[in-house]
Amino acid sequence: MDRKNFIKSVGLAGFGLTLPFSKLTASPSGDTTTDSCTLIPSETEGPFPLDLTANTTFFRQDVREDRDGVQFNLKMKILGLDNCEPMSNVRVNIWHCDKDGIYSGYNNNMNPSDTNATYLRGYQMTDSNGEVEFITIFPGWYEGRICHIHFQVYVSTSYSVVSQMSFDIDTKNQIYSDYSTIYTKGSDPMTFSNDNIFSDGYSYQICSISENTTTGSYDGYIEVSVQGEGTVGVGHIEKQNTKQFSLGQNFPNPFVDQTVIPITLKQDSEVKIMLFDLQGRMVNNINLGSLSSGTQDVVINPSNMGLSAQSYIYQVEVTNSNGTYKEYKMMTSSK
Repeated sequence: MDRKNFIKSVGLAGFGLTLPFSKLTASPSGDTTTDSCTLIPSETEGPFPLDLTANTTFFRQDVREDRDGVQFNLKMKILGLDNCEPMSNVRVNIWHCDKDGIYSGYNNNMNPSDTNATYLRGYQMTDSNGEVEFITIFPGWYEGRICHIHFQVYVSTSYSVVSQMSFDIDTKNQIYSDYSTIYTKGSDPMTFSNDNIFSDGYSYQICSISENTTTGSYDGYIEVSVQGEGTVGVGHIEKQNTKQFSLGQNFPNPFVDQTVIPITLKQDSEVKIMLFDLQGRMVNNINLGSLSSGTQDVVINPSNMGLSAQSYIYQVEVTNSNGTYKEYKMMTSSK
């Protein structure tokens, strides 16, 4: 099996997609905007479970670990096809090779790495604008594939989409040239026409690249349209949760001082709220004790907890005679 087919066959590192999605145009700011929403086709769902407490490695913004390379700040915006509006509380996974074309998590002749390595993989939740941001390195390339980044938009346990993004060839190769002491393999020799993923179309899968003169890094932006007008496609886990409780979006959101998390219990239950920052660190664990059935409005004030103004994930854990159930959403505290 050759290298490009190996990468397509090894699970997480190999999810591929050959069809284009949202029509992208460059804006004066260097961002990319859609002038229409086009559905991105769906493939297999990803490997990460929904419980954030079990994902201290991959739930993070900065995925670089020890990898050398030019810093690349990637922003992605997820839109609902029904109305072309942002989709909040949707999970986005990314993964890509390092500067030398090697993926973490696999070790063989075609990909000599460490099976326990986790670099350049991670996920985030979209905010109220439907956006996620990752700090990574600009990826390298390997024989048979043009430079690319894999991503998955996980809407629910019954619906997720997987695709890949790439970059303008001249801009990408200029980065390789400007940082030749890092990207020692030189310019990427592949074109879109001879890449087995992008050969049937790529214009809708191009991520913008702009130099960040303040930090000396590069910024990237891409928009992706998926099914729905909000989180759609209820799967097994969500169906089981709704029999026990429902978790509302905090209000107001964003907020300045305090916000309210609405929780509706179907029966008396023990309730905990865990707050995570965007690096996946639990920053507060609130034990509310036993609460009665019905709607409970829980007031949260991050500043009273010594937390700075930023986005946080709140995960609610409900325990009753039927078991333990969890759900999460994002909140944004602003100054």
